[in-house]
Amino acid sequence: MNIYVGNLSRDVTEADVREAFGAFGQLASVTIIKDKFTGESRGFGFVEMPSSGEAQSAIAGLNGKDLKGRTLNVSEARPRPEGRDRKRGGGGGGGGGGGRRMGRDRGSW
Repeated sequence: MNIYVGNLSRDVTEADVREAFGAFGQLASVTIIKDKFTGESRGFGFVEMPSSGEAQSAIAGLNGKDLKGRTLNVSEARPRPEGRDRKRGGGGGGGGGGGRRMGRDRGSW
């Protein structure tokens, strides 16, 4: 089961999250989402636990608990919404035009 972990302090490391969730069972992965330009934590992450029962125990046991001065928001991760093209960034495009066009008597491109 994939678990969302929100409201993480910027000081929290993957090792801190692994330690907190490890008390509830086996972990498949721990990922803290980071800003791609600064490398700083974006304040949330995901924990994957193979056992649904252990994952539910972790959610119940850690939601609302303090980790390094911040109250955690822990819940089952929801899948990304369908229909969004994340690679293209959505909307827009086109453009161009403007500028002066050169005529025959002024030279050509």
